Amino acid sequence: MSERARVEWPTLGLVLVVYVIWGAALVWLPVWLAVPVLALAIALHSSLCHEVLHGHPTRNPWFNAALVFPALGLCVPYLRFKDTHLDHHQDSRLTDPYDDPESNYLDPAVWRALPHWRKLLHRVNNTLAGRLTLGPLMGQIAFMAADWRLIRAGDRRALWGWVAHIPAMALVLVLVALSPLPLWAYFIAVYAAMAILRIRTFLEHQAHEKARGRTVIIEDRGPLAFLFLNNNLHVVHHIHPRVPWYGLPRLYRQNRDRYLRQNEDYRYRSYAEIFRRYFLSAKDPVPHPLYEDWTAR
Repeated sequence: MSERARVEWPTLGLVLVVYVIWGAALVWLPVWLAVPVLALAIALHSSLCHEVLHGHPTRNPWFNAALVFPALGLCVPYLRFKDTHLDHHQDSRLTDPYDDPESNYLDPAVWRALPHWRKLLHRVNNTLAGRLTLGPLMGQIAFMAADWRLIRAGDRRALWGWVAHIPAMALVLVLVALSPLPLWAYFIAVYAAMAILRIRTFLEHQAHEKARGRTVIIEDRGPLAFLFLNNNLHVVHHIHPRVPWYGLPRLYRQNRDRYLRQNEDYRYRSYAEIFRRYFLSAKDPVPHPLYEDWTAR
């Protein structure tokens, strides 16, 4: 790799663009327009955090982390996102209710023990409409509860992740408080951004006997694909996590048949297709359909 390639300039440029848009929305846009613009900027910032934790856009991890230090989305500490997401990249454990920290499935035994009202919430959350409305809140509660259990058990890394998050979050809140935008409007934008990100994670992975068949390809080239930095080509990212976001489409075009064989043709044409099929319908059951078979072996 050449010296020039050691710095991924498209990613650096996009980081700058996101902060410019974010600041302009805070200062110059009316509330009704600032909220959706901020939601999009925060969602894109989250996608850039994902790039950074995979070692982009430079070889220096401290510099990379500094690029996304301001916690625009407020809710998820970068260091915790990094740790849990890298754990998630253990493909042999994908979708496991315990070993995959990003799994949307529950242990069937846990599911059977839930009260009726919680089962109803999970069933609603398992539709795309539910994921957009209830998903951000339910996901945040589950994420924080899991980390609280780790901290109480003495996990200093989890504790440090949240401690380091305090100044990153405080910086953003101070800037918002000093801007013309009301804090309540910013909180709405944060929730909307988290909802947008749930579109990406809604069916990224499925329960499948073979690990290679658990990761999706969504052949979308529209605005959501850009907002998610081509993570719709998710199996390509899992196989090549060190490839920057702008390199994934070319890899997929050059090797489409191989990737679809690799993931057992777990594929959708577009996000529009996903909305049509699953907006009010669940794609998967809440309890993991294979987990009891796995544990019985």
